[in-house]
Amino acid sequence: QVQLVESGGGLVQAGGSLRLSCATSGRTIGTYSMGWFRQAPGKERDFVAAISWSRSDTYYADSVKGRFTISRDNAKTTVYLQMNSLKPEDTAVYYCAARSRGTNYAASGNYGYWGQGTQVTVSS
Repeated sequence: QVQLVESGGGLVQAGGSLRLSCATSGRTIGTYSMGWFRQAPGKERDFVAAISWSRSDTYYADSVKGRFTISRDNAKTTVYLQMNSLKPEDTAVYYCAARSRGTNYAASGNYGYWGQGTQVTVSS
């Protein structure tokens, strides 16, 4: 069983930074590619960033490229999302997910395990 628990969300002013963490558990979690998605009120869940199981490949949505950085620790048990230069449009619930099938890192349907989400609110 794979479990994911996000933390680190909160309220920040525009231009500020936050670091989200995703604590993972499960015997084979280190073999999963991991992703972050976000969902704003009334909108669909959107891809934000992903990292391969080997940590050698990272992918970003155009809207966050250059501002956000995804990483995972050496033990591959925690995934981070460093968010800098935050904008009000980054306000959303952020979800950590483990990709269990397929090769499209941006497709939420390829992620079989999800955390409960953490709220990020950016004030203008």
